[in-house]
Amino acid sequence: MAVFVYAENINGVYKKAAFEAVSYAKAVADKAGDTVTAISVNPTDSSDLLYRYGASNVINIKDEGLKNFSAKAYAQAVNEVADGNIIVFPHTTDASSIAPMLAVMKNYSLITNALEAPESLSPFQVKRKAFSGKGFMHAKAEGTGVIVTVSQNAFGVKENAASGSEEVKNLSVANEDTKVISHEQSSGKLDLKEAEIVVSAGRGMKGPENWGMIEDLANVLGAATACSKPVSDIGWRPHTEHVGQTGKAIAPNLYIAVGISGAIQHLAGVNSSKTIVVINNDAEAPFFKSADYGVVGDAFQIIPALTEKIKAIRG
Repeated sequence: MAVFVYAENINGVYKKAAFEAVSYAKAVADKAGDTVTAISVNPTDSSDLLYRYGASNVINIKDEGLKNFSAKAYAQAVNEVADGNIIVFPHTTDASSIAPMLAVMKNYSLITNALEAPESLSPFQVKRKAFSGKGFMHAKAEGTGVIVTVSQNAFGVKENAASGSEEVKNLSVANEDTKVISHEQSSGKLDLKEAEIVVSAGRGMKGPENWGMIEDLANVLGAATACSKPVSDIGWRPHTEHVGQTGKAIAPNLYIAVGISGAIQHLAGVNSSKTIVVINNDAEAPFFKSADYGVVGDAFQIIPALTEKIKAIRG
């Protein structure tokens, strides 16, 4: 029961999502009594980074035609080298668009947003997020093979060093359909979907000129910054920071929401957070119903005081 994993890289560099996917694949392989083969496209990082989390084999696809991302072309490339009946992907934007195309090519079952190691392998059954993260289900794959995407920050990154070998596979996949219109990079220092702590704010901040206090708090916590949809719509913050049903879905260990009312569309993107802290001057804000901790008060007094307190504690 060969286990493969797609180790996504961004401009050749492996991110946390790749290490989490390899960690997950290693847990599956241990259950199956097999090894993990990782696949990456045009990486520049060392394969040693993947061996550290359990990959015994790494296949590096080299293809100049895949410098621009195309889900179809990447799926074709992975299809050429992945001959296992369990293939793991991170649930990132790019990887989760490759996975269903590969499932069609191989006629495999597809399970998305897996949260835990599988409960069984024959049939493959695993707990996953459902209904925009508002519920859970135990999905069962009945096909000859299964492709599973792992929800970010759910399984975790687990070091499990293996002695590994590397193979370079030179391909030439047709990729004429891809046109790069624009690629908006996040302004933050941390990848929002991979961050373990996120400080987010809404229209309660009254204007973009007040975001300095949010960034200060994020800096002392080592956190990423985010915002609600109305804030990105009116241009106070970049769209790359928008979290919610129509933005990014995140699952940090700690989510701090400042001046956000907590509409259902926003909750859909953040309700997988391990701990939610809400700061709002409206005691009736709906977000308090979903919060683990709530503070009713003026954010313009609370946030600077909180930031200074954390600085003092950390010396």
